[in-house]
Amino acid sequence: MTREKEVTIYDIADKLNISIATVSRALKDDPVVNKKTKKKIFELAEQLGYRSNHFARNLRNQRTDTIGVIVPRLNSYFMSTVIAGIENVANDEGYNLIITQSSESAEKEKLSAKTMFNSRVDGLLVSLSYDTNDLLHFDQFSRKNIPVIFFDRGEEHINFTNVLIDNRRSAYEATKHLIGQGYKQIVHITAQLKRNVYVDRFKGYKQALEENSIPFKDEFLIIGNLSIEAGAQAAETILKMDPLPEGVFVANDNCAVGCMLSLKQAGIRIPENIAFVGFNNDPVSKVIEPNLTTVNYPGYEMGEVAARNLINHLNGTYPIHSTNTIVLRSELIIRASSQRFSK
Repeated sequence: MTREKEVTIYDIADKLNISIATVSRALKDDPVVNKKTKKKIFELAEQLGYRSNHFARNLRNQRTDTIGVIVPRLNSYFMSTVIAGIENVANDEGYNLIITQSSESAEKEKLSAKTMFNSRVDGLLVSLSYDTNDLLHFDQFSRKNIPVIFFDRGEEHINFTNVLIDNRRSAYEATKHLIGQGYKQIVHITAQLKRNVYVDRFKGYKQALEENSIPFKDEFLIIGNLSIEAGAQAAETILKMDPLPEGVFVANDNCAVGCMLSLKQAGIRIPENIAFVGFNNDPVSKVIEPNLTTVNYPGYEMGEVAARNLINHLNGTYPIHSTNTIVLRSELIIRASSQRFSK
């Protein structure tokens, strides 16, 4: 099947017997061209199926008006809210988005970075995969002065900005809350301690224990992929503990809910037997019974802040390297899953 020849401004100019320059100016909505002529040009362009060659024009301008976004997973409520925040700001500023997911694979992340670079994105927003060990695949952006901003999962780098919450402080407050309710034997369920978010949440958990003279136990650290299924597997581990722990702090809500459901099926009452705190304030935290105490993580705001800072870099509002870390606020939302008075 042969493709139809692309309609050009030359074709429009020829049919209307006007200059190519007039057609070009009209399609750019230049006020130099009178409204009657513009109307004729727009109507014929639509009738012929004319498409503006943005790619060629942008190459001339050294801009593509496109921002790349790399996320670990698209099937995540938190990531979907971040993307919504990014899209809101980007669209208002006239930028398009190219979005890819690494599926928690460093290799896929590297391929995505290469695709973004070859697509000539003006800037890049990234949340790193679980197993990313280095940032070498982003060096090509630095060499071309293309701004890169990490959000949620980042890593310190002299050339890149991070948009985060204080994960250590948030985890500290969550664990401190459990301790304040009288729970001392507290399990922590998290992911591999490679990414900043999980390392910092673990540090906050340990800090709360240490400040309250509660020894950390290696067997109370359960590592998985933080899915609902991983929560069910963690429940199996918890049920084998003797005695059972008094509380569980989980690094995300989905995994916390998976663990709670499995424990409830095994006859464990929450919070009477084991109290729970999650992280992210996903909608599922208000569906599970009892409702889950969690840390409110402002995903939409994070997306807006990351996109706004990237576009400010692109517009020259401030230099690429002027900001290294932006910390957003978070808060502990206390619900029935962790409150001793529920007993």
